Amino acid sequence: MPANVNDAAVRAFIDAVNAGDRVAFSEALTPDATMTDDGRERDLLQWAEREIFSANGRMDVVSTADGGRSLIADFTNDTWGAMRTRWTFTVEDGRIARFDTGQA
Repeated sequence: MPANVNDAAVRAFIDAVNAGDRVAFSEALTPDATMTDDGRERDLLQWAEREIFSANGRMDVVSTADGGRSLIADFTNDTWGAMRTRWTFTVEDGRIARFDTGQA
């Protein structure tokens, strides 16, 4: 992971995804966190289960901006294979309140 992912909440999110750790993933999020995928609102927990945990999802960060709150990553899972993705995070009180992702 590039050293310029300076935001601790984003680092925790990425580490949880790559470890397949549902508990750490939940702890990285605010209780009411929301998300979009390719511009469409999704149920975050259902999406995470399908795209990350049940499908062995993994993020390899390629580049970052905004202190690591915006990034480009190669996202790989057993369902879709590898794809270049963009991620933008909104952080509140040290946890992720929202993220927006989609193909880059």
